[in-house]
Amino acid sequence: MSVGTIVLIVVGALLLLLIIVLWVTYNGFVKTNARIDEAWADIGVQLKRRNDLFGNLVPTIQGYAKHEQGIMSKFAEARNAVAKAVQSGNLQDTENAEVSFGQAIQGMRMISEQYPDLKANQNFLQMQSAIEDTENKIQASRRFYNAGVQTLNAKVQMFPSNIIAKMFGFKAREMWDTKDHAVLDEGLPPENTKVAF
Repeated sequence: MSVGTIVLIVVGALLLLLIIVLWVTYNGFVKTNARIDEAWADIGVQLKRRNDLFGNLVPTIQGYAKHEQGIMSKFAEARNAVAKAVQSGNLQDTENAEVSFGQAIQGMRMISEQYPDLKANQNFLQMQSAIEDTENKIQASRRFYNAGVQTLNAKVQMFPSNIIAKMFGFKAREMWDTKDHAVLDEGLPPENTKVAF
């Protein structure tokens, strides 16, 4: 073999290697973005489910606490805000709506504490259990979302994937951050905590 042939084989092998790296990295970005979108959709589904569950809980509470209309209307507004924010797909709007919803949940907890008969109601207890399950699913979805965002953001910043990210327009995404929302943390149960009304 001549030197020219060897150089041609080496250049061809390097070019093939570059194409493979480009292909694998690009597909990694696509896959990570798809996972993030899936997690976001799952968060939306679980938030809608929680809104529906609380919507079913409201008539039960109203039956016991007819004079608590201020808290009930504030709760209805917070539920609607979460639904609109999730539908918009805007993370910041959803986080803010969740803070309001957490405050409304605190109001509902206060009502339930004032009415022992309500806490013994079978329908109320079933809803409470379903809400607890949904809260756990929401937290799991948030963790899945944040893990995907963390992976994507690392790829966008690390070499050589950052070059490919710039070439194809992949950008870092925003994490679902609840640490700055103390009210949300008070309004929603921590992991493995029973929701008690």
